[in-house]
Amino acid sequence: MNITLAGRTAIVTGGSKGIGLAIARRFAASGADVAMVARGQAALDAAVAQVGQQPGRVIAVTGDVAVEGDVRRAYEAAMAAFGKVDIVVNNAGTSRNGAFEGISDAVWQQDLDLKLFAAIRLARLAWPQMKERQWGRIINVLNIGAKAPLKGSAPTSVSRAAGMALTKVQANEGGPYNILVNALLVGIIESDQHVQGAAKAGVPLEQYLAQRTKDAPLGRPGRAEEFANIACFLASDAGSYITGTAINVDGGMSPVV
Repeated sequence: MNITLAGRTAIVTGGSKGIGLAIARRFAASGADVAMVARGQAALDAAVAQVGQQPGRVIAVTGDVAVEGDVRRAYEAAMAAFGKVDIVVNNAGTSRNGAFEGISDAVWQQDLDLKLFAAIRLARLAWPQMKERQWGRIINVLNIGAKAPLKGSAPTSVSRAAGMALTKVQANEGGPYNILVNALLVGIIESDQHVQGAAKAGVPLEQYLAQRTKDAPLGRPGRAEEFANIACFLASDAGSYITGTAINVDGGMSPVV
């Protein structure tokens, strides 16, 4: 199977580390021009250096996608550099969890701004020119809590469940214009948030990940590159009959298919 993104352009949010970086690298290696969006310039510069020389061009755009003006600025920077946006990967987010009764309105709003409204706003900007060209791909990166939320998993699981509903709405409306919209649900993928989690717990990263994946059928965490491979397939013409679905990329961890 020939999976190529030659001639395509993409925006990847949360692009400086972990899954976002792996997706940007995979897209560029497959021929796409990629705008990597993240808040920190130094981290972005390091990420671009990690991507290295690829068939596709890569640019760094600083911005906080929880802020509406920054979303627009990131989109306009990609349009200025590439002239079009074919693929949007809404990947930015953090894992924020706590007991329901202790979550303030401010925390709820911050989580929704980062994980839901950022995805709405960026897709809404790209949507008209995708319709005009009759080609578009939107990938919403969520987590398996969107399907099977656990106690103490709000606000993240609620924001991610809303992202899954958004995915279905967009797929239904985008289908007639060949705008395909899917969600990829993260289980435990090696990423910066787990590095931080291990440091907070005061245990080695390997021990931290092993404990969290001990009951997974595959018995190990996923690699960011494995996640990026699925994203690349969905973004390509090879995935041209897949839309409106939420795919678990979790080594079988989710109790819900």
